[in-house]
Amino acid sequence: MSVNQDIKAEKMELRADFKGSRRSLDRDKKFDYDAEIQSRVLALRAYSATDIIFTYVSRESEVSTRELMYAAWANGKRVAVPKSMPDTNEMEFYIIRSFDDLAPGHYGISEPIPEKCEKVTDFSHGLCIVPGLSFDAEGYRLGYGRGYYDRFLKSFQGVSVGLCYSAYVKWKLPRSEYDMPVDMIATERYLRHTQADG
Repeated sequence: MSVNQDIKAEKMELRADFKGSRRSLDRDKKFDYDAEIQSRVLALRAYSATDIIFTYVSRESEVSTRELMYAAWANGKRVAVPKSMPDTNEMEFYIIRSFDDLAPGHYGISEPIPEKCEKVTDFSHGLCIVPGLSFDAEGYRLGYGRGYYDRFLKSFQGVSVGLCYSAYVKWKLPRSEYDMPVDMIATERYLRHTQADG
């Protein structure tokens, strides 16, 4: 088995463990954790300094982004969410003004309705909220295995922050040459600036 195959196998095993563990998280505890994480993001200088937030639309087991989106709208910021392009494993981001601009898309994720939204073409600035099953001390993440965010972060020039419960932040995760780190990790216990953030 090659090194890359070893890494893929190790990632698959970790994904299964983290998914199962995250699904079993107590509902009230998750609500409290999500609120703590959201408050850390909203206190970031990178949040107050930007006019656009790039964020995933959270699923039930993920760190919630719903209140972050409401806060961004209330603060007069633009909220951009991704639409996945399975043919290329890349994402297009669209500005949404409410949750009414979303519809079920690929992988069971709520995605923007392009006909109702403005497509984003400028990725030279902004704050990107990144999902992950796990992150490590240097900001590398374990995602869902399709590489969407790694491709996006490679050319994104703003600030990126990964949202994660502290139990799933590890010292070092298996990584490949294509994996891209985030600048910061926000958990319910702390905010960590990573090596990627200098």
